[in-house]
Amino acid sequence: MIVAHLDLDAFFAAVEELEDPSLRAVPLVVGGDPRGRGVVATANYVARRFGIHSAMSCAEALRRCPQARFVRPRHALYKDYSREVWTTIREIVPTVEQAGIDEGYLDLGEVASGFDDARALAEAVRAVVRARTRLSCSLGVATSKVVAKVASDRRKPGGLTAVRPGQEASFLSPFPIRLLPGVGPRAEERLVAAGIETIGQLAEMSDAELNAHLRGVVGRQLRDRARGIDPRPLEVSTERISISHEETFERDVADREKLHDELRRQAERLASYLHDRGQVARTVTTKLRYPDFAIRTRSTSLAVGTDDPVRIGALACSLLDRALRDRPGPLRLVGVGLSGLADHVQLSLPASV
Repeated sequence: MIVAHLDLDAFFAAVEELEDPSLRAVPLVVGGDPRGRGVVATANYVARRFGIHSAMSCAEALRRCPQARFVRPRHALYKDYSREVWTTIREIVPTVEQAGIDEGYLDLGEVASGFDDARALAEAVRAVVRARTRLSCSLGVATSKVVAKVASDRRKPGGLTAVRPGQEASFLSPFPIRLLPGVGPRAEERLVAAGIETIGQLAEMSDAELNAHLRGVVGRQLRDRARGIDPRPLEVSTERISISHEETFERDVADREKLHDELRRQAERLASYLHDRGQVARTVTTKLRYPDFAIRTRSTSLAVGTDDPVRIGALACSLLDRALRDRPGPLRLVGVGLSGLADHVQLSLPASV
């Protein structure tokens, strides 16, 4: 197996910087009220120079950097950008385990013939994500999920670390045990109390030593991971849960009727796909990309699924109008997505007696 772990760098803060470029030069904290009990969700790299990090109290962040700008999280917006990132990635690497809104695992071995090809593929993913979304990501490439996860954090932001086969244990060895996925605060406390402070020391523990401090399956599993042994496959759904189509214009389009025509055309293609497979969709989503690459999506869900192109097109146009009321302007791209797919159920009246 050759797998990559991809982590979007300071994701929430990076999106806020895309939406307002003036924030790039200031210490930016995305989180709660600094004068209340708010917690830091993430901070940009300017703020991190002051020692501000995720899960810190916003009050402490303010104390460390009084000039920091605090913004409340906008989760719907972050989901728009996340959806764009993972759609882009799946165009290059089809099999993906999305572990969160800003991180996931990519099955490089499925599409690369060897480790060097896999590394080059990871470089391509990083470049395409940057070009398509203007977001930075860091990747780790390795033969297992645990090593790839640790490797992805080595060269942030925007770096790539590849751990070649056979080098897993030596790569992990010098790092503090808290960096090993699966080692929680209690396990770390027990191990440090026993003088085990690095991943390499954990890897060298005998069965007797392990049983004294981390009994059972969990202890053996953590020791295996410390040695770079992690047989877990990617957890992916084989069921197609959504379909979409989008169009990037050669020139930005402001004409509302032209935008509507394009959405109706896409709706017809998607409805044809549903009809051919005997499916219906309950949720319609319209996607907009502006000239500055800002992304917006708007969705609506139906009580009963449909494969009617006219209805899908009308809903998509209505969602576009709603989004343009929130942010007017010409568009670089529009798209339609359908989700909540299910088999079409033909209802019939009972035969008369």
